[in-house]
Amino acid sequence: MAGVSQLTMNSISSIQHPWNVTPREGCEIQKGLAKKVIVEDRIGQVHYVAGVDVGLKNNNTMMCAAVAVLTFPALELHEYAIAHNPTCFPYVPGLLSFREIPTVLKALEKIKRLPHVILCDGQGVAHPRRLGIASHIGVLTGLPTIGVAKTRLIGTHHPVPEMKGSWVPLIDGDERIGALLRTRTGVKPLYISVGHKVSLPTAIDYVMRCLTRFRLPETTRWAHKLAKDSA
Repeated sequence: MAGVSQLTMNSISSIQHPWNVTPREGCEIQKGLAKKVIVEDRIGQVHYVAGVDVGLKNNNTMMCAAVAVLTFPALELHEYAIAHNPTCFPYVPGLLSFREIPTVLKALEKIKRLPHVILCDGQGVAHPRRLGIASHIGVLTGLPTIGVAKTRLIGTHHPVPEMKGSWVPLIDGDERIGALLRTRTGVKPLYISVGHKVSLPTAIDYVMRCLTRFRLPETTRWAHKLAKDSA
């Protein structure tokens, strides 16, 4: 099986977009890459799922990215990788990927087992330019990705029923850009959106199948813990 490192580097070299850009340039890059997002299922058999998360350290001057690869459906930690980079892009709403992805890619290059799906702590197409961090990572790596966010960036929705597994569409204008999913009965729901190479029903299904007794999927919980412990 091909390694993530080789896949990632090949994908980046074929796209060739810079990271040291102005916010306006970043927006234009997002608009271009959004055209490459695939919102249909392109997933084969899934035996490994991954979560990615990014934290800050040294008074926010360093980024710390964690990738946790879990077996599926058992959801046992198989391997993980940590990477650090200087914080080189300011915090700008809607441009999180330019701040975090270089460090995420550095961590992905360290893992040995290629995940079949990545659940990202952030938005996918539920984004003003339809390219949140999950979609951006998916386009660059070619891997199926899902956006799993704790807060809303854009869109409107109706109330979500209290029962676990209930969901309602997240709408922007006349477009369905994601879903608000109740992952635990009576607990605040999560914002789920297509990242790359998955449909929204499939994204919801995999988030549900990566849950245990907590609000967040195990992929996100592991990645968050690793990023926090290493920050």
